[in-house]
Amino acid sequence: MADPAIIGAAVLLGAALGSFLNVCVTRMPTGDSVFHPRSRCPACRATIRWRDNLPVLSWILLRARCRDCRARISLRYPAIELATALAWGGMAWLHGASVAALTGGVLFTLLLAIAVIDGRHYVIPDALSLGGCAAGLALSALPGATPPLAAISGAVLGFGLLHLVAWLGEKALRKPALGGGDVKMMAMVGAFLGPSGTLLTIFLGALAGSLVYGPVSLRTGKPVPFGTFLALGAAAAFLFGDLLFDWYLRTATAAPVAVPTCVP
Repeated sequence: MADPAIIGAAVLLGAALGSFLNVCVTRMPTGDSVFHPRSRCPACRATIRWRDNLPVLSWILLRARCRDCRARISLRYPAIELATALAWGGMAWLHGASVAALTGGVLFTLLLAIAVIDGRHYVIPDALSLGGCAAGLALSALPGATPPLAAISGAVLGFGLLHLVAWLGEKALRKPALGGGDVKMMAMVGAFLGPSGTLLTIFLGALAGSLVYGPVSLRTGKPVPFGTFLALGAAAAFLFGDLLFDWYLRTATAAPVAVPTCVP
């Protein structure tokens, strides 16, 4: 287990990043700057004071209401902050103060933002997908991360495979089958996870999307926010990819058990 001080520092860093992630989730879909102006109450537009912007804690102290107009503050804000804090703390707990922990923290932060934005708005901002791809390729230069060749090949595979699926789907259905954001997102995932993680992400994302949201889509006609389920698949691939591949190989290569027969 990592030093508790390192885990605590990672949790605080994650919480701070989660607070910024809330800004991204709110502003990126509309094309607004995530840096200017300062955070404001969506209801009364009052600037949020620094003491009212402490991750999770301020939401509790304010009893989930704006200090100025008393409008209710959505549970989404502390939930994202807490999730990001747990992601960074979990990476520190698993990997200590290492490049692997940094890589996992960055990836999970990107995946969380993509999952929430795509689930709400059916869009994946280029700043997250292409910017995340650049971050994954940059991190691959550090020892302990996905090797550069695997990161590059994973990015190419993720982009190319989803682009092919989108093209074939459009030809078959005569309408767009996948958004361009999903294609660019998989380039980002590939840069972090390499080719094998990319394939596992697509499989798990498609499976989860079909099982969880497929019935909803059939009933309501709403498209599946595929990026949200790809994000879940990528998180599972990062955490459990080696275990899943090991289980699959052991299952696929297991020799059949001979069943004795009675000869009269």
